[in-house]
Amino acid sequence: MSDSAREPIAPYMAIGISTVAYGIAERRHITHNLDTIEDAIHAAVSMVGINMPVKLICLAEGALTGFTDEIFDLPHTLAARELFIDLPGEETERLGQLAKMYDTYIVVQCKARWPEVMTDRFFNTLFVIGPSGDLVHKAAKNHLWCRERSCTPHDIYDRWVEVFGDGLDAFYPVLRTPDIGNIGTICCSDGEYPEAVRALAFNGAEVVYRPSEAVPMTNTGASPGGSWMVQNRGHAEFNNVYMLCPNIGPVYLSASSKHPIDISGGQSHIVGYRGEVLSYSASGTNTVVSAIIDIESLRQFRAMNLNSNWLKDLRTELFKGMYHQPIHPKNLWLDNDPLHHNDVDAVYRENIAKLQARGTWTRPAHPHAGAKLLPEGDRGTSEEQWQEVKAMWDVWAED
Repeated sequence: MSDSAREPIAPYMAIGISTVAYGIAERRHITHNLDTIEDAIHAAVSMVGINMPVKLICLAEGALTGFTDEIFDLPHTLAARELFIDLPGEETERLGQLAKMYDTYIVVQCKARWPEVMTDRFFNTLFVIGPSGDLVHKAAKNHLWCRERSCTPHDIYDRWVEVFGDGLDAFYPVLRTPDIGNIGTICCSDGEYPEAVRALAFNGAEVVYRPSEAVPMTNTGASPGGSWMVQNRGHAEFNNVYMLCPNIGPVYLSASSKHPIDISGGQSHIVGYRGEVLSYSASGTNTVVSAIIDIESLRQFRAMNLNSNWLKDLRTELFKGMYHQPIHPKNLWLDNDPLHHNDVDAVYRENIAKLQARGTWTRPAHPHAGAKLLPEGDRGTSEEQWQEVKAMWDVWAED
């Protein structure tokens, strides 16, 4: 669309919702979390909408399914079969009804199957439902924390490239809309890498969704939000993007848990395109952050500035050599099922040794034992053991 034909985008309200979540043992258990999400959306829109229209609603990572697969170190294929969703599906249909009701976009994280790419795999997936109620955007998380066994595009790189190509759109797609701007999506550990948001910015992103982070990253140091907020403010400042960062609320391990554990410590926030904090909540228990998103202001800032719109004078040739040598191996799960935590820990240790051998990192003078998984066994939870663990969800047996 030409500039002369483009209508200006009116300022609007964006909200990030933190909800208490239950871990699930079967896909049907997601209904319990959807009930909480629906109540939270109704309440948030009714409160925030008195300022100006709410055009963008963001949920936290874990809001739909919790983190059962990670906590219990389940076999990947079992979790793919029994726990996670299809897109579109029943869950997106229900969220789509809310999007249509409020004439808004809803951005969501969930672990989902991508059968068009590979069977018996699930991906940590970011998706957007438009005001029509339809699924309008889908992307996969590219970087995992050390206790997550989702599959990533890099883990099946050859197959992913075969389906989607190897351009930025294949790994960091951006949703371009006429009414709320250009939306990019990453998740949690993706944002530990400056390259992730930079890739979205190069691909046109103006608003970036990055849900959820856990302790200690959210409560390191004296500043609110810990290193998580430091990173998000940096992403916003370096790339001139808004950052929408809702965090998951306290999580019930299972339906029978008497009390939830606040694994993330609250700290939801929205950051403006100069790195300024626009909204912040210390609490994560069914709470809301909200801020005005002014896309036209952002576009004018990028266009008029000669100093703080950093992307314009990036000397790209200086950096291209940094990425010639691989660090984390690709195609790990192309021909083999994703392994359990302890097995993947060995891959990370090999990566550390690789960086030391190259001289990127200097070895410490005296080696000491590093982080390891305790007190779990070497092989995580087997399918047989999982059948016993599922008894913790018997309170939902009649649902």
